[in-house]
Amino acid sequence: MDSKVILLLGAYDMKGEEYDYVAACIEGRGHRTLKMDFSVIGSPKSGTVDIGAERVAEAAGSSLTALREAGDRGKAMSAMSEGAARLVRLLYDEGKFDGIFGMGGTGGSSVISAAMRSLPLGVPKVLVSTAASGDTRMMLDTRDITLIPSVVDVAGVNRISRVIYREAVGAICGMVEMEREETASTRPVVAVTMFGNTTECVNRCRNILENSGYEVLVFHCTGTGGRTMEQLVEDGLISAVLDITTTEWADELCGGVFAAGPDRLEAAGKAGIPHLIVPGCVDMVNFGPRATVPDTFADRKLYIWNPGVTLMRTTPEENERMGRIFAEKANRAGGPTAFLLPLRGVSILGTENNEFWWPEADQAMFSAIKTYVKDEIPVEEVDAAINDPEFADRAVGKLMELMKGGGAT
Repeated sequence: MDSKVILLLGAYDMKGEEYDYVAACIEGRGHRTLKMDFSVIGSPKSGTVDIGAERVAEAAGSSLTALREAGDRGKAMSAMSEGAARLVRLLYDEGKFDGIFGMGGTGGSSVISAAMRSLPLGVPKVLVSTAASGDTRMMLDTRDITLIPSVVDVAGVNRISRVIYREAVGAICGMVEMEREETASTRPVVAVTMFGNTTECVNRCRNILENSGYEVLVFHCTGTGGRTMEQLVEDGLISAVLDITTTEWADELCGGVFAAGPDRLEAAGKAGIPHLIVPGCVDMVNFGPRATVPDTFADRKLYIWNPGVTLMRTTPEENERMGRIFAEKANRAGGPTAFLLPLRGVSILGTENNEFWWPEADQAMFSAIKTYVKDEIPVEEVDAAINDPEFADRAVGKLMELMKGGGAT
């Protein structure tokens, strides 16, 4: 087995003892370490570092002296996050390391995770953090970071922390030892967005696409799913997007828990790749358990999807706003873009005789799309519900037309 290099990124003025222990464990496995320090307050307390904090500050366009004299911890952490991200990516691109490891509290984790997020998918990333619980989206975002709870504070090497550190070392060593599988596939990659309420449609689309020679990546639209899909488009890993499920915009507008941010629906257009947009599950806003639904929505139509998810039906006014936003996003696209509208329901719950059946609300969105979209962007209506086989068949057919026209086949 070839020896690998693992970058150890941390605040060595406060965590030097812990990093020395981790380094010894890694080296005991036959691998090498590259230590990078982002300390601002003091200097490394034990051992030596290979890349000092001054270089990290310089990578952010500042200096360690300036950051110390300013005395603003928040600005210092922001600068070190920026510098660490730039320097770590540069070192990776130069082939200086194979995986990255870090540990710390909230401040250290913010710097380390920023650096990890600068790295491509597939680069081993392990972060031991006191903040590895609750909402971790700010640390992980769309990247494949392995987050390990520290259980106790990252403060010394003791009978508890020693167990955690060694397990984390085992994780990062196992990752770098696992050789990447070389894929010779030249098949175009299609991203498809899914929800429980569009599963039947997506499964049929996936089967047709795979049988037609495409590789299909399915993304669950829980906020993170949509952002991840768009990030992979930006990274150049996606050939076309079959956006069956665009429900994240309902959450963005109404304060639901699955919002993907205001940039959702933009990546494909910026990349110039084919993008078929379907208003799938825009009839619902997602919340947690029933008790978590804001009181302002007490009189709205609610449906308990499961004990952890409560859905709220969107109104004609909300759907009209979404339709306008969707059209505006499509109007800015630099690649082949089209809309496909399921006239008999945009979700399982939104079909006739089901809880969210409200044709006037759906039509408010459809009308807004048709009103505000450019004439050259196709808007096609299908007299079917989103999960009907004929809708899935037409969705794939329309996407293939866009791909043929955009050179993605």
